[in-house]
Amino acid sequence: MENQLAHEASAFINFRDYAFQDPRSHGFRWVDVKHLRLPAESGGGRELLAALIGHEQFRNDYAGGGVLAEGSRHGPYWLRLVTPDVYEAVSREKSAHVLWGWVNQFGDVPTELETDLRQEVFDRLAAADHIYYLSGLGDEAVHDWGRVHVDFHEFVLIDRSAGRITLLVAADD
Repeated sequence: MENQLAHEASAFINFRDYAFQDPRSHGFRWVDVKHLRLPAESGGGRELLAALIGHEQFRNDYAGGGVLAEGSRHGPYWLRLVTPDVYEAVSREKSAHVLWGWVNQFGDVPTELETDLRQEVFDRLAAADHIYYLSGLGDEAVHDWGRVHVDFHEFVLIDRSAGRITLLVAADD
């Protein structure tokens, strides 16, 4: 199924692009959103996670290198150690709680940023049929320079009504 997932679009929300009252509050925080079209007949959640992990768009270290077709890293982790089993099914409420906590960890964000986050992130969480959170990876999974990320939150959203799987990464470095 991996070759049947088609990359549709991406969005990148860089907190530096918004006017914060306290310049220390934004750090180097960002949200990367990748949308892939589901095939007409797609399997269950674990099968879709496997297809996503096998997709070229998943090969991104999120540290400036972008998508690398032959890459061996995914965020702070060795790609070979990211499997469907390390994702936990989570509720909309839990995923929103984790993300709003990360977003507001230094205080409220500017209204324009909050609006963009609602549109690109939180509205998609609310529409998803299934949400998976990358968890369960220990220190042995962190690659040689993977600790560049202070926080790394990854969610996979499956929205069958829209025919889409979304990879959502919220991180800072």
